[in-house]
Amino acid sequence: MKLDTSHMRYLTTDDFRVLQAVEQGSRSHEVVPTPLIHQISGMRSQSGTNRAISDLAKLSLISKMRNIKYDGYRLTYNGIDYLALKTMLNRDTVYSVGNTIGVGKESDIYKVSDKNGKPRVMKIHRLGRTSFHSVRNNRDYLRNSNQGANWMHLSRLAANKEYQFMSMLYSKGFKVPEPFDNSRHIVVMELIEGYPMRRLRKHKNIPKLYSDLMCFIVELANSGLIHCDFNEFNIMIKNEVEDEKDCGFVVIDFPQCVSIQHQDADYYFQRDVDCIRRFFKKKLKYEPKPDPSMLDTEGFGDGYKYAYPEFKRDVKRSDNLDELVQASGFSKKHPGDRSLETAVESMRNAVYDSDEGVEVESGENDNSEVDDYYDSEINDESSGDDSEDAQEEENERIIEALSSGVENLKMDKLGNYILE
Repeated sequence: MKLDTSHMRYLTTDDFRVLQAVEQGSRSHEVVPTPLIHQISGMRSQSGTNRAISDLAKLSLISKMRNIKYDGYRLTYNGIDYLALKTMLNRDTVYSVGNTIGVGKESDIYKVSDKNGKPRVMKIHRLGRTSFHSVRNNRDYLRNSNQGANWMHLSRLAANKEYQFMSMLYSKGFKVPEPFDNSRHIVVMELIEGYPMRRLRKHKNIPKLYSDLMCFIVELANSGLIHCDFNEFNIMIKNEVEDEKDCGFVVIDFPQCVSIQHQDADYYFQRDVDCIRRFFKKKLKYEPKPDPSMLDTEGFGDGYKYAYPEFKRDVKRSDNLDELVQASGFSKKHPGDRSLETAVESMRNAVYDSDEGVEVESGENDNSEVDDYYDSEINDESSGDDSEDAQEEENERIIEALSSGVENLKMDKLGNYILE
């Protein structure tokens, strides 16, 4: 779904009042009746409301529903995009919107700038939109038929949850982007000058990078949280670092985090660990073995006692971030938003059957099975390297088309981009 802000400057105050009225009415109505829109907006005359409704509908910011018993409208993703951007513009957190820098199955990433011209990243959550090739794997995000409205609502909840996670982790000194603002389904954060770790083939100190990443997983768990999507697609490698001892990585994408009290915490923790092990083994040819002769347990890999962390052995709670941000599973008495949990659970479990696992050393893990590798935000490696490269090429073509403003880029009914 392309973000088009070209008409935003021409909208009047009355237009935004009516658009906000449709948004507020959507909390209790799937299709908001026109009289209710007029009542909520506080417009003086019905004719003024009708004019604004007509203009908004022409711009696809709201849509008229057919075959219903009354005259009404519903908010579109374009409409909620405009409302969120208007709020951020008023807060001076976003001044201009640039090109697309990333397109994923659950979000779009744009480069933006504030009023001083400082570049930032804007992440637009679009929960419910599947990846480019996964129409056949469409996940059941919702339990009722009101899918469009629920997806929009869940996108808002996911964005708010991610902003909470990032704000808390950044304040605690974790290597995450600095969050600046959140409105509805949009999060604005620091722009990391670098590239995803999936493109990494050489590094000045691979063993240290491996150890630091494993320590990040453990430190996060000690604070009460498990990332649940910790892989090479959600780890950025900086182009430049000030401290030579710093491996220069930043972790992104947090809406699916769970508490270490979650019933599947051990499973998610081990899967995060296995994702990193698999990447280093497959792409960087680094596969450390445990060394009982070593006494150092402050890290993992070569030179340390353990090759990788284990949940029961290494996690020792030192903080309660999961409780502070109401993470999923932190308490049976506070399960959180059940609708959001249903949707995010599908994101966490987007695993593909034909992926090969990491070989686990014999010893205390003889009876354990290594989980399938967790699929990326954009790519699916289940068909091997050839299919991965082919899909990456097509995704890059789609991103290039979006960035260049191609007008005839079609989408199917699920919101998947289609190149003809």
